[in-house]
Amino acid sequence: MMTEGTSFVKGVMLGGMFCLVFTLFANTEIRGGSGLRSHEHHHLKAPNKEELLKLPEAKRLELSLTIRVLCLIMVTPKEIGYWASAVETWSKHCDKAVFYSPETIKIFESVSLATADKWIQTRKAFQHAYENYKDNYNWFFLVESTTFAIIENLKFFLLNKDPEQPFYVGHTVKSGDLEYVESSSGVVLSIEALERLYRILDDSAKCPEKGSLLWKMSQDKELAVCLKYTGVLADNAEDDEGKELFNSKNINTLVVEAMSKNPNEVVEGCCSDVAITFDGNSPNHMHVLMYGVYRLRPYGHTFNDALLFMPPVGSDND
Repeated sequence: MMTEGTSFVKGVMLGGMFCLVFTLFANTEIRGGSGLRSHEHHHLKAPNKEELLKLPEAKRLELSLTIRVLCLIMVTPKEIGYWASAVETWSKHCDKAVFYSPETIKIFESVSLATADKWIQTRKAFQHAYENYKDNYNWFFLVESTTFAIIENLKFFLLNKDPEQPFYVGHTVKSGDLEYVESSSGVVLSIEALERLYRILDDSAKCPEKGSLLWKMSQDKELAVCLKYTGVLADNAEDDEGKELFNSKNINTLVVEAMSKNPNEVVEGCCSDVAITFDGNSPNHMHVLMYGVYRLRPYGHTFNDALLFMPPVGSDND
């Protein structure tokens, strides 16, 4: 009896292992066998300000007006303070800001996604944005409520990028052979990339709603896998000195790190002059950032910007 029992257990274990290997192999074929070229890490640079200044002012204004950014801000009722801060601060500088929440809430206007699953939320937000706003905006910026964004710097970065090309941009991270953009620091899709994503959202083989692996991947990785099937690959955004533009840390943390590594060059070692996002901010920190970015100016000093980004119509932005 002991021998028969042991054999039975061994059989079950071997059978389970076979199923596991088969499942992983099948998923590798399904999710990784798209026949796309291998992707070397891409670094997208911001425009050169000196070159921009050589253009006639009328041309610079024309270029700036072609960039239309829709902000997709992911919020939750449990963190109402972050939500309120995003409403009151940087989101007013988006051409339009749409807030997406896992459930209906009356305090602030939002689109209810009716799910707590982060990946399904991401899918539904992009689907809603495409179906409702594809004709009015050419760049789509997905960001979390803990992130502070400087939209003018985002538009500056996008100035020499064609939205009719498939851009998927932010702070990239590599996991195995997959490169993906961290949602904590913001994800930017061009209209072409969003359209390609939209076309496969109903294709469970290419972009499954709940994934097809034995374990669950993060929404960041799921998005990258779906986009990769359409030929859209992740690009890391940097300034002309190679500094990151999308930051998954707040300024306090970045400054402390810079002080420990380069105590004599804290500012130079910290952040880009045209940084786009900082994550991990408290609601109060967002208001402090708003003051520093948009309100504090040395009296009598005239700023000469290469571009003039007009505020959205009807906006009460700073």
